[in-house]
Amino acid sequence: MSIKTIVIVAIAVLLTIVLMQNTDEVYFKFLFATFRVSKLMMMLVVAVTGFILGLIVAWPKKQKFDIEGYHDAMHKKDDTDTLSDEDREYIS
Repeated sequence: MSIKTIVIVAIAVLLTIVLMQNTDEVYFKFLFATFRVSKLMMMLVVAVTGFILGLIVAWPKKQKFDIEGYHDAMHKKDDTDTLSDEDREYIS
């Protein structure tokens, strides 16, 4: 077994132990309502919500690629003298 697998299994076991130790019910107030919810359920809801928010924040944004600017930079569009040395000799 690799170290990565061992670490994942150890974290999963520790997380399971922590969740199973917190099964008693607690009162949870949300705005104007009060609910009786198990700590296990609240911990799972908070963990899933945090994971989803983390994915949304870390999601890569689409970058707009300026192909015209890239083309102009590669071919120096601002340079009006585009003749090569061979072309100049041919014209002369």
